[in-house]
Amino acid sequence: MLILGKCGNSKKKGYKKMVSLLNKFVPKIEFSSYQDFEKNFKIEIPEKFNFAYDIVDEYAKEDPEKIAMVWCDDNSEKIFTFKEMEIYSDKAANFFKNYGITKGDTVMLTLKSRYEFWFCLLALNKIGAIPIPATHMLKSKDIVYRIKSADIKMVVCIAEDNVPECVDKAENIMEERTLIKAVVGKEKQGWINFKEELENASEEFKRPTGKDATTNEEASVVYFSSGTTGLPKMILHNFTYPLGHIITAKYWQNVTDNGLHYTVADTGWAKCLWGKIYGQWIVGSAVFVYDYDRFDAAQMLEKATKHGVTTFCAPPTIYRFLIKEDLSKYDFST
Repeated sequence: MLILGKCGNSKKKGYKKMVSLLNKFVPKIEFSSYQDFEKNFKIEIPEKFNFAYDIVDEYAKEDPEKIAMVWCDDNSEKIFTFKEMEIYSDKAANFFKNYGITKGDTVMLTLKSRYEFWFCLLALNKIGAIPIPATHMLKSKDIVYRIKSADIKMVVCIAEDNVPECVDKAENIMEERTLIKAVVGKEKQGWINFKEELENASEEFKRPTGKDATTNEEASVVYFSSGTTGLPKMILHNFTYPLGHIITAKYWQNVTDNGLHYTVADTGWAKCLWGKIYGQWIVGSAVFVYDYDRFDAAQMLEKATKHGVTTFCAPPTIYRFLIKEDLSKYDFST
């Protein structure tokens, strides 16, 4: 079992372990009642807040060994510190810049639960470009609609589930439009190899200043609605959006500093941002990501308990499957 908060260089001379950044934004954290919360809860919003720099890079500077993510699939697992998140997001930012992505450009990310999603999301925030997360279940017509609606310039996607083929078909439908296309996983002819390019990219990326710097009012991420009552609509969130999910993480999911939070949602859905990055990292918890190809309740329980998940959030459908399992077989002590 992985015990978070016990690793790193805490024994080095002069090293001081950093607690969460929550106090930087919320003056009063504990409350005696709902009335106390309603009256006294306040989020202090910095000028030109950028989650990638002011949360991730801040942890990387003050507590580089603090764990940001525990990731696994059915065959392997990886642990990423905040320092590694800083490095990989800087490399990804240089990758995007090398292919002409600049502030205000839109990039569609169809990455399921690959850890590369976090690199890309942070990198695009650093540039001031706009990530558009999308589910891998989109068909070519859905992709065409999104490209036209959001003026998408680049797509980064998984190699599986026929996603690249759907993107290629969408590009062919729009004969006048040429996309920049990068694939994560297997190589594909005519596509950029994201992994290879990422490894070769520079680790040095300086925070933009002047007109290239982001402001609180600018778009940091755009999701499309599910389209249940009509065509999907673009929902824009500005750079203060992550701070709103302090409430989600701290007061709804009850995440803790140096905990390990697991929200079941792939990156194509907005629940990913609610539960797998923003509020959780501000509060100081690592996030657990299980990148499964096919949902299996027993396998999910095995992975979550093996790694010592401390807090959990999932849609009702997931709970319906979990309660059918023999829960006595699993160690929920964390």
